[in-house]
Amino acid sequence: MQEKYNHLEVERDAQAHWTARDAYRVVEDARRKKFYACSMLPYPSGKLHMGHVRNYTINDMLTRYLRMNGYNVLMPMGWDAFGLPAENAALKNGVPPAKWTYENIAYMKGQMQAMGLAIDWSREVATCDPDYYKWNQWLFLKMLEKGIAYRKTQVVNWDPVDQTVLANEQVIDGKGWRTGAVVEKREIPGYYLKITDYAGELLDHVQHKLPGWPERVKLMQENWIGKSEGVRFAFTHDIRDAEGRLIGDGRMYVFTTRADTIMGVTFCAVAPEHPLATHAARSNPKLAAFIEECKRGGTTEAELALREKEGLPTGLAVFHPLTGEPIDLWVGNYVLMGYGDGAVMGVPGHDERDFAFALKYNLPILEVVHVDGETYDYHRWQEWYADKERGITINSDNFSGYNYQQAVDAVAHALEQKGLGEKKVTWRLRDWGISRQRYWGTPIPIIHCEQHGAVPVPEKDLPVVLPQDCVPDGSGNPLNKREDFLACSCPVCGKPARRETDTMDTFVDSSWYFMRYCDPKNDRAMVGEGTQYWMPMDQYIGGIEHAILHLLYARFWTKVMRDLGLVKIDEPFTRLLTQGMVLNEAFSRTGDKAGRQYYWAHDLDIVRDEHARVVSATAKADGKPVVYEGWTTMSKSKNNGVDPQDLIEKYGADTARLYTMFTAPPEATLEWNDAALEGSYRFLRRVWQCGHRLAGAASVAGYVQRLGAAGHFGKQTKALRREVHTVLKQVDYDYVRMQYNTVVSGAMKILNALEDFKGAGEQGADTAVAEGFGILLRVLYPVTPHVTHALWEELDYIGSHGELLDAPWPKVDDGALVQEEVELVLQVNGKHRGSVSVPAGASKEEIERLAVASEAFAKFGGGATPRKVIVVPGRLVNVVV
Repeated sequence: MQEKYNHLEVERDAQAHWTARDAYRVVEDARRKKFYACSMLPYPSGKLHMGHVRNYTINDMLTRYLRMNGYNVLMPMGWDAFGLPAENAALKNGVPPAKWTYENIAYMKGQMQAMGLAIDWSREVATCDPDYYKWNQWLFLKMLEKGIAYRKTQVVNWDPVDQTVLANEQVIDGKGWRTGAVVEKREIPGYYLKITDYAGELLDHVQHKLPGWPERVKLMQENWIGKSEGVRFAFTHDIRDAEGRLIGDGRMYVFTTRADTIMGVTFCAVAPEHPLATHAARSNPKLAAFIEECKRGGTTEAELALREKEGLPTGLAVFHPLTGEPIDLWVGNYVLMGYGDGAVMGVPGHDERDFAFALKYNLPILEVVHVDGETYDYHRWQEWYADKERGITINSDNFSGYNYQQAVDAVAHALEQKGLGEKKVTWRLRDWGISRQRYWGTPIPIIHCEQHGAVPVPEKDLPVVLPQDCVPDGSGNPLNKREDFLACSCPVCGKPARRETDTMDTFVDSSWYFMRYCDPKNDRAMVGEGTQYWMPMDQYIGGIEHAILHLLYARFWTKVMRDLGLVKIDEPFTRLLTQGMVLNEAFSRTGDKAGRQYYWAHDLDIVRDEHARVVSATAKADGKPVVYEGWTTMSKSKNNGVDPQDLIEKYGADTARLYTMFTAPPEATLEWNDAALEGSYRFLRRVWQCGHRLAGAASVAGYVQRLGAAGHFGKQTKALRREVHTVLKQVDYDYVRMQYNTVVSGAMKILNALEDFKGAGEQGADTAVAEGFGILLRVLYPVTPHVTHALWEELDYIGSHGELLDAPWPKVDDGALVQEEVELVLQVNGKHRGSVSVPAGASKEEIERLAVASEAFAKFGGGATPRKVIVVPGRLVNVVV
């Protein structure tokens, strides 16, 4: 056995061994308890980052630990390969997205293999593979048949220069991110999925069927689904269109959860796209210009929440449903046409947004709900204005004097009597628009015929294959220029027709890939027996950034598959772990052109205080100061990332794995520390050196047999075994709860105990040391599989337990935990004078006798006769003279 730890050689040999025996291939086995552990599939961006390393190591530790405990464990991997970044790379480099994507997949797969991950690569999938996305198309057609998928017009961001649709995040200050052109809002047809049909079940299952999910993720899901119980009612009006017809039958509907404040309405606002706004704009150029301005930029709630609330009066009025009073109608940039009815009632007295809007435009504010002991200030918002728990209605005619629920019930009844409203449950959740006017995605399997319109592609003709040699050039979707893709025949009449060029939202790809892992080679069905065996997934691992949409869509997709008879489960993921981000310090300087330049730490002279906090930093190149931005997520753009490949080459994959697991609990953020990384490497060298000494002593062979035959251990040997098995008991608990940082600290305690052992020569000493080191290797193996594999074989533990990969998890020896003697602090006249060993079950009288007879008392007692002996059980004995 080599004396020095050579991580490159150790990891190369271990990986070659695992590859040769196809160690991680997994098959369904009804005789064994299954466990499906899966990390969220990565986008093939080109290189792994340390967040990937952390995520996959968490999964790998779980996989290896459970395998040693007899589970049939599946850990697969694949690639979320469609999407906009590949198109952007194509624009930049002039290469097809397919070429860029597959090259990145190959490189990143090599990086994963270098990490020694226990991935079953026979189940690998790439979402850009026709064998995969064929089933996206197939299920879409099934949804179309069931009415779950449907077609309607949608408002999109249109870049008139690039001739393409932009995502909301690609619109910056109302302009296209690449061209700078003013973005237009266009209505074009697209396909939607009726996720709203499942809103109630999605919410109910969050609350009752996801006990293994973090509470904050469940809350995020609940808020996104957004169940609201309130009243939907109409403001009447007599506004007519150019033909003299009442717009909306003379009713403008709104929904509110605060019907108790209805007597405080002082204005109403509609979305820029609302029919009443469109009508008013025809004779009001200023309003028309405002509406056009509102249509620029994004249309998500998140963006509107950050946008300054602005409005313009229409000059029109609607009538209060209970009083008949005219209410001024405004157009507001904060009202979304896609949410509810595209109109809101303005109650500035009790809604913070409306309050600010009323102050800005000098609109009336009425207090109609009061809380005893509070004073209303019409110039300053106070939180109690919106308090529906303590509030009592005032200034509300017949509805005054009611609490919240009484007022809501009374108002709802009055509106219902007038035929203008009723109680209703609404949802924040909206149907999922899956049409994307982009190239690199799953083709939507629709054919457009002049006679028959939008016709589904026959199932026998799937997949509709996406050409892989297109190079986007910024002039729109390249599929529109591919006659070999566009030209086809109508499945109904056989006449010439054109294929749909929209592709599916990439969230479709990631909504079911975890099921395809279970049946990756099945060319006859989307899922099969493998899915019945492995699903639901037992442990899902991924970033908190996916806590809403990805998880919500995956849950919805699963329920649709269930309703179509494809699976038997309600929820796809039993347990969820959202790992923390990996952070590093960032340094920057604002350049001459107001651009921000980021610096690598190694290019700076950094001054730190005694707590290692940054005091100042200057660039080595010019000696000028740079700004310390603090801890932030690792990023290539901020020059604060750490390349896993460099790390693996310098220190080894085991060091990278050990460091990311030891530095912080899995859910917490990890602040990068080069000194701690070096410490992880030193620890592995110590483990290797301990193994080398043990191999030289030739004390491992047959230790299991000797352990079973051992009738007695020496005092220090018993103490060693007690320490090792005590730590093992805690480590076992920590593995179960996935607290992997304390698993590593437990391994460090075992190594310290072995290194500090002074009982060489005692009865059973060599056996206990061999046992302890074997336990250490098994405890460490899921964290650092390469070095432990090498030591396990070098020391021939394989002869006692078989190969480490499938070695049984060590069992705690309860007998070793029994403490025959305890050490008590010995005091003389209250001063610490040493210790005394007593039997674990010694009586008070026996403890007193042993204390008085001890060498320490003889030394410090001065020959005096004890007047009193005080015993604190389990802690100390004080002899008073």
